[in-house]
Amino acid sequence: MSGTVFVALFSGINVGGNRIVKMAELRSFFEDLGFSDVATYVQSGNAVFRAKNGDAATLTKQIEAAFEKKWGFHSRIMVRDLGWLERLVAENPYPEVAADHTKLHAYALEREPTSDEIARLAEKCTGRESFEIKRDVLYLHAPGGLGKSVFAGLLPRTLKVPGTARNWRTVLALLEMAGQAGGK
Repeated sequence: MSGTVFVALFSGINVGGNRIVKMAELRSFFEDLGFSDVATYVQSGNAVFRAKNGDAATLTKQIEAAFEKKWGFHSRIMVRDLGWLERLVAENPYPEVAADHTKLHAYALEREPTSDEIARLAEKCTGRESFEIKRDVLYLHAPGGLGKSVFAGLLPRTLKVPGTARNWRTVLALLEMAGQAGGK
Protein backbone atom coordinates (compact mmCIF):
# COMPACT_ATOMS: atom_id res chain seq x y z
CA MET A 1 0.00 0.00 0.00
CA SER A 2 1.54 3.29 -1.06
CA GLY A 3 1.16 6.63 0.65
CA THR A 4 2.43 8.46 3.67
CA VAL A 5 1.67 7.57 7.28
CA PHE A 6 0.27 10.41 9.38
CA VAL A 7 -0.93 10.88 12.93
CA ALA A 8 -3.93 13.09 13.75
CA LEU A 9 -4.18 14.53 17.26
CA PHE A 10 -7.61 15.89 18.19
CA SER A 11 -8.20 18.40 20.95
CA GLY A 12 -11.32 18.97 22.99
CA ILE A 13 -13.16 15.71 22.38
CA ASN A 14 -14.35 13.26 25.04
CA VAL A 15 -13.35 15.62 27.85
CA GLY A 16 -15.56 15.62 30.93
CA GLY A 17 -18.42 13.83 29.18
CA ASN A 18 -18.70 16.50 26.47
CA ARG A 19 -18.29 16.35 22.71
CA ILE A 20 -18.39 12.57 22.69
CA VAL A 21 -16.84 10.87 19.68
CA LYS A 22 -16.58 7.08 19.72
CA MET A 23 -13.27 5.79 18.40
CA ALA A 24 -14.97 3.20 16.19
CA GLU A 25 -16.90 6.05 14.55
CA LEU A 26 -13.68 8.04 14.19
CA ARG A 27 -12.04 5.08 12.42
CA SER A 28 -14.99 4.81 10.02
CA PHE A 29 -14.83 8.58 9.46
CA PHE A 30 -11.18 8.34 8.33
CA GLU A 31 -11.93 5.35 6.12
CA ASP A 32 -14.88 7.19 4.55
CA LEU A 33 -12.48 10.02 3.68
CA GLY A 34 -10.45 7.51 1.69
CA PHE A 35 -7.60 6.90 4.14
CA SER A 36 -6.24 3.42 4.83
CA ASP A 37 -4.48 1.55 7.67
CA VAL A 38 -6.58 3.57 10.13
CA ALA A 39 -6.04 2.91 13.84
CA THR A 40 -7.12 4.91 16.88
CA TYR A 41 -5.67 5.07 20.38
CA VAL A 42 -7.52 5.90 23.62
CA GLN A 43 -10.53 8.16 23.91
CA SER A 44 -8.78 11.54 23.72
CA GLY A 45 -8.73 11.35 19.93
CA ASN A 46 -5.58 9.98 18.32
CA ALA A 47 -5.60 8.42 14.88
CA VAL A 48 -2.90 6.93 12.72
CA PHE A 49 -3.68 6.66 9.02
CA ARG A 50 -2.16 6.45 5.57
CA ALA A 51 -2.93 9.02 2.88
CA LYS A 52 -2.14 8.56 -0.81
CA ASN A 53 -1.63 12.27 -1.35
CA GLY A 54 -1.65 15.56 0.48
CA ASP A 55 0.61 17.09 3.08
CA ALA A 56 -0.06 17.66 6.77
CA ALA A 57 -1.45 21.18 6.29
CA THR A 58 -3.86 20.16 3.50
CA LEU A 59 -5.00 17.07 5.39
CA THR A 60 -5.57 19.11 8.57
CA LYS A 61 -7.97 21.46 6.72
CA GLN A 62 -9.74 18.58 5.00
CA ILE A 63 -10.21 16.52 8.19
CA GLU A 64 -11.22 19.49 10.36
CA ALA A 65 -13.89 20.58 7.86
CA ALA A 66 -15.26 17.05 7.43
CA PHE A 67 -15.20 16.45 11.19
CA GLU A 68 -17.16 19.62 11.93
CA LYS A 69 -19.71 18.73 9.25
CA LYS A 70 -20.21 15.22 10.69
CA TRP A 71 -20.18 15.95 14.45
CA GLY A 72 -21.42 19.55 14.45
CA PHE A 73 -18.58 21.08 16.45
CA HIS A 74 -15.03 22.18 15.77
CA SER A 75 -12.07 20.18 17.03
CA ARG A 76 -8.60 21.56 16.45
CA ILE A 77 -6.67 18.78 14.80
CA MET A 78 -2.90 18.50 14.45
CA VAL A 79 -1.87 16.27 11.55
CA ARG A 80 1.79 15.29 11.44
CA ASP A 81 3.73 12.72 9.44
CA LEU A 82 5.60 9.70 10.77
CA GLY A 83 8.96 11.49 10.44
CA TRP A 84 7.74 14.24 12.78
CA LEU A 85 6.67 11.68 15.37
CA GLU A 86 9.99 9.83 15.12
CA ARG A 87 11.85 13.11 15.59
CA LEU A 88 9.67 14.06 18.57
CA VAL A 89 10.65 10.84 20.37
CA ALA A 90 14.31 10.95 19.33
CA GLU A 91 14.74 14.56 20.50
CA ASN A 92 13.18 14.05 23.95
CA PRO A 93 15.25 16.29 26.26
CA TYR A 94 14.12 14.34 29.37
CA PRO A 95 15.09 10.72 28.64
CA GLU A 96 15.62 10.10 32.36
CA VAL A 97 11.87 10.52 33.07
CA ALA A 98 10.53 8.86 29.92
CA ALA A 99 9.81 5.66 31.86
CA ASP A 100 7.22 7.50 33.98
CA HIS A 101 4.63 8.60 31.45
CA THR A 102 2.72 10.71 34.02
CA LYS A 103 5.67 13.08 34.39
CA LEU A 104 6.48 13.69 30.73
CA HIS A 105 4.18 15.28 28.17
CA ALA A 106 4.65 16.47 24.62
CA TYR A 107 2.58 19.30 23.18
CA ALA A 108 2.14 19.36 19.42
CA LEU A 109 2.08 23.07 18.60
CA GLU A 110 0.46 24.63 15.57
CA ARG A 111 3.67 26.47 14.80
CA GLU A 112 7.11 27.07 16.23
CA PRO A 113 6.87 29.70 19.00
CA THR A 114 8.88 32.92 18.76
CA SER A 115 11.70 33.64 21.20
CA ASP A 116 9.48 36.29 22.85
CA GLU A 117 6.67 33.76 23.36
CA ILE A 118 9.12 31.26 24.84
CA ALA A 119 10.59 33.91 27.16
CA ARG A 120 7.10 34.84 28.40
CA LEU A 121 6.42 31.20 29.14
CA ALA A 122 9.74 30.74 30.94
CA GLU A 123 8.81 33.57 33.33
CA LYS A 124 5.73 31.58 34.42
CA CYS A 125 7.66 28.36 34.97
CA THR A 126 8.44 28.93 38.65
CA GLY A 127 7.47 25.56 40.15
CA ARG A 128 9.14 22.18 39.90
CA GLU A 129 8.30 21.83 36.21
CA SER A 130 10.69 22.37 33.37
CA PHE A 131 10.06 22.61 29.66
CA GLU A 132 11.96 22.69 26.43
CA ILE A 133 10.75 23.63 22.97
CA LYS A 134 12.19 22.03 19.87
CA ARG A 135 10.63 23.44 16.72
CA ASP A 136 6.86 22.83 17.00
CA VAL A 137 7.03 20.52 20.02
CA LEU A 138 6.98 21.54 23.67
CA TYR A 139 8.26 18.94 26.11
CA LEU A 140 7.00 19.36 29.65
CA HIS A 141 8.53 17.59 32.62
CA ALA A 142 5.99 17.79 35.46
CA PRO A 143 7.42 15.90 38.47
CA GLY A 144 4.10 16.04 40.32
CA GLY A 145 2.08 14.97 37.27
CA LEU A 146 0.10 17.14 34.87
CA GLY A 147 -3.09 17.23 36.95
CA LYS A 148 -1.38 18.95 39.87
CA SER A 149 0.73 21.31 37.76
CA VAL A 150 -0.18 24.99 38.04
CA PHE A 151 2.21 25.74 35.18
CA ALA A 152 0.45 23.27 32.86
CA GLY A 153 -2.77 25.21 33.44
CA LEU A 154 -1.10 28.50 32.56
CA LEU A 155 0.71 27.12 29.53
CA PRO A 156 -1.95 27.49 26.79
CA ARG A 157 -3.00 31.00 27.86
CA THR A 158 0.59 32.17 28.23
CA LEU A 159 2.08 30.65 25.09
CA LYS A 160 -0.92 31.55 22.91
CA VAL A 161 0.21 29.02 20.29
CA PRO A 162 -2.55 26.44 19.87
CA GLY A 163 -1.44 22.97 20.77
CA THR A 164 -2.54 19.66 22.19
CA ALA A 165 -0.76 17.62 24.85
CA ARG A 166 -0.14 13.87 25.04
CA ASN A 167 1.53 11.93 27.81
CA TRP A 168 4.62 9.94 26.95
CA ARG A 169 2.81 6.58 26.95
CA THR A 170 0.47 7.88 24.24
CA VAL A 171 3.40 9.30 22.26
CA LEU A 172 5.19 5.94 22.28
CA ALA A 173 2.00 4.00 21.48
CA LEU A 174 1.33 6.26 18.48
CA LEU A 175 4.89 5.83 17.26
CA GLU A 176 4.55 2.06 17.48
CA MET A 177 1.20 2.13 15.65
CA ALA A 178 2.55 4.47 12.97
CA GLY A 179 5.61 2.26 12.56
CA GLN A 180 3.38 -0.77 12.02
CA ALA A 181 1.30 1.13 9.46
CA GLY A 182 4.52 2.27 7.79
CA GLY A 183 5.87 -1.24 7.62
CA LYS A 184 2.96 -2.60 5.58
